[in-house]
Amino acid sequence: MNQSKSTHVDVLIIGGGIAGAGAAYEIAAFASVIVLEGESQCGYHSTGRSAASFTENYGNAIVRRLAIGSRSFLSDPPAGFCDHPILMPRGMITVARGDQLGMLERELERARALVPAIRAMTPSEAITRVPILRADYVAGAFFEPDSMEVDVHGLHHGFLKAARQRGAQVVTDARVSSIERMNGQWSVKTGAGDFCAPVIVNAAGAWGDEIAAMAGVAPLGLMPKRRTAFNIPVPKDIDMSGWPLINDAGDEFYFKPDAGQLFVSPSDATPSVAMDAYPDDMDVAVGVERLEQATTLTVHRVSHSWAGLRTFAPDSSPVVGPDATAEGFFWLVGQGGYGIKTSPALSRICAALVRQEGLPEDLLQLGITEADLLPVRLR
Repeated sequence: MNQSKSTHVDVLIIGGGIAGAGAAYEIAAFASVIVLEGESQCGYHSTGRSAASFTENYGNAIVRRLAIGSRSFLSDPPAGFCDHPILMPRGMITVARGDQLGMLERELERARALVPAIRAMTPSEAITRVPILRADYVAGAFFEPDSMEVDVHGLHHGFLKAARQRGAQVVTDARVSSIERMNGQWSVKTGAGDFCAPVIVNAAGAWGDEIAAMAGVAPLGLMPKRRTAFNIPVPKDIDMSGWPLINDAGDEFYFKPDAGQLFVSPSDATPSVAMDAYPDDMDVAVGVERLEQATTLTVHRVSHSWAGLRTFAPDSSPVVGPDATAEGFFWLVGQGGYGIKTSPALSRICAALVRQEGLPEDLLQLGITEADLLPVRLR
């Protein structure tokens, strides 16, 4: 859709990635909504470049609790939301070199506090599961059996489809050029027309601070960081069926099967301006080197490489809720690469705060509070 018939709604959501799509789905249950997406399709940037992994043992404590609070939706979405499962079994093994064993032990203790199913495993058990791992590299490991593969496309488009069914509109090619507050309304000019609403939800990802500045709202200090990934072919005699994701205890690399090839990332986190991210050859080379150190593979060719931006708040927790300095301006940013797996919980929280309600009771019971998420904590 390139032009909305109606330019006035209750809530304008800026950004059509996973954050904006999830928020539109939840908010459209009680208010009229338009999603403004600057690109020609929603999910072009970070959402479309995700590692597609659901783990309750990655990110800080708030992120982990948000993931736990999102699992029930991802496991059992509403009828008609998606015509196939969003989560598929994968599992994740975290491996450590000899010099990382202390780090591995501390991480295992921390992980089991929230996810009791995680268990230690011997190096030989890890190598039995993934035979390309080197026996002289893996000195320790633990296993998260309930880590899953996520159908990111199915989840994202499920949110958008269901939001539309609730009456939301999605306007693409709607790059924002100006935002003004007049007479209790936000007026937003875009390449697809002008739009007006008393409430804006800033779900613009890496561009979140830029959108805030247009609205006269102080930035939060969001930091986009580039994450690189690439695919390599593997020898035909290697059977990758049933392999879990392999993660390094020092956050130096991870890999997993991906459509008959191996998906690899060097876990880079290079600060970047907000942009259409592209892979750096050096980061790919680092990823190849780390993979070859940990496995028996020799990489002869990289078949495809790409990069995406993971945008962090200064304290690495998501930012959700109203800005105390600007009436009707809500933040939904800073997911830091964890936006897919936390999107159901964050979407519900955003909708509750827009409606001026408290956090959902099930999320409160997980130890999540408004203070953990509101932007005022960063002021």
